[in-house]
Amino acid sequence: MFVTTIAIVILVLLVAAIIVIATRPAAFRVERSAQINAPPEIAFSLVNDLHQWSRWSPFEKLDLNMKKTFDGPDSGPGAISAWSGNNKAGEGRMTILESKPDELISIKLEFFRPFVCVNHVTFAFVPVPDGTRVSWIMDGNNNFVAKAFHLFMDMDEMIGKQFDEGLANLNAVAQKEPTKIT
Repeated sequence: MFVTTIAIVILVLLVAAIIVIATRPAAFRVERSAQINAPPEIAFSLVNDLHQWSRWSPFEKLDLNMKKTFDGPDSGPGAISAWSGNNKAGEGRMTILESKPDELISIKLEFFRPFVCVNHVTFAFVPVPDGTRVSWIMDGNNNFVAKAFHLFMDMDEMIGKQFDEGLANLNAVAQKEPTKIT
């Protein structure tokens, strides 16, 4: 009788956990914005050219021995950056899908390791006095396992800190770039 009661309690807890996980939202969004003290064309160029990411992206620091490749044009639609690194960096690929000069960059972000997923990343550039307001946005969908993982890990906090760091780095790099005189 005791073993049956324990089995029933475990089964009820398991079903409850499955219900809680299944009812979690599938879609997620992480968004951070910061003022970059440089004109939109400077900030835009540092994001639109995937070769420049090593200068400001915090994700580049996850594995200093990461293997990287670039395909397609140097910048803009069709530009591709792929990487393979340690367990922190994982393996993946970014492809620029859309690029509106000094306004918007849309990127397909694919991860192959340590987990498989596809997210959409957007950078928005808005001129403001003394610079540019840059928003770094990632949208994606969680499968069942990711929903369970996010019960214990706050995706917005975890990724958001890296976005904040990246935007601060972008600001520092952008301020050192020469400005074109028109």
